[in-house]
Amino acid sequence: MNTPVRFQDAAAGRVAHLLTGELVQPVSPSVAAFAARLVGQARVMGVLFYGSALRQADPEGILDFYVVVERQSDWPRGRTAQVANALLPPNVEYHEQVIDGATIRAKVAIVTIAQFRAMTGQRTVDTTLWARFCQPVRLVWVRDSVAADDILRCLVRAVAVAAWWAACLGPVEGTAETYWEALLRRTYGAELRVESRGRARSLLGGQGDRYRDLLIAAWTASGLSFSQRGTILRPEVRTGVRARALRRWRLRDTLGRPLNIVRLAKAAFTFAGGARYVAWKIRRHTGIDLALTPFAERHPLICLPWLLLTLRRAGVFRRSRPPGA
Repeated sequence: MNTPVRFQDAAAGRVAHLLTGELVQPVSPSVAAFAARLVGQARVMGVLFYGSALRQADPEGILDFYVVVERQSDWPRGRTAQVANALLPPNVEYHEQVIDGATIRAKVAIVTIAQFRAMTGQRTVDTTLWARFCQPVRLVWVRDSVAADDILRCLVRAVAVAAWWAACLGPVEGTAETYWEALLRRTYGAELRVESRGRARSLLGGQGDRYRDLLIAAWTASGLSFSQRGTILRPEVRTGVRARALRRWRLRDTLGRPLNIVRLAKAAFTFAGGARYVAWKIRRHTGIDLALTPFAERHPLICLPWLLLTLRRAGVFRRSRPPGA
């Protein structure tokens, strides 16, 4: 296990085959139409659709897309946003479209193919991309076959890295689901994400065969020896390799939270449509309609005191009293 995520070409084909089968599965017409309108005249390599709306359709929910481009300038936005995305990807935008009379909402992240490649590699200390893209995904828009192959290679890398970390951070033996659950709990912890204790398990719900097949194919492709007894897997990870992996993970765990805090700070200046996104979240969870003015949409930081005052008057910050208090 000296080169744990350097795939052997023949075995890697199995991983690529499994992922390709997922990428080309059809999505709802509204999702496909949203992606096509989103691209418009921009120079885009591909659009990936993933997340909770892929796992379970929610008409009132929000879609999650990753837009992959060749250069920062290929996506229409200001120079400041381009520089910010070059320094700390991804930038995130909020988009709304009316399709067949219904308002569809989406969060859209933008990365270059070089960033996608780096952030799905073994050396990255950022778990953001590979942890997401070892999960189910659809390629809902693609420029051509060359772009499709470039994106697929990044997804194969994401699975390779995830499978290697699963072997090193997981139990000595267990089911494939046990390894994936342990890994996803680790990545959620590193990313400063507030999730329920059962979140990792819920992500695997109904996908047991998929995750088992990917894990076995990825371990085989990386040259990792393992034994299988029924549903129980036992990867042969030497003690020294596991110890080094734990030290390396501590670095990712330490840096993950600061990275996400910095991203949140960056979003205050680069989250296009962010004010509308916040207004939608508040309306969805509290029923309060902020009725943003055009000025408030363009200058959310300037209008932040007004926003907080409005929410305070509406009682959002008021603590509820227990019955009988």
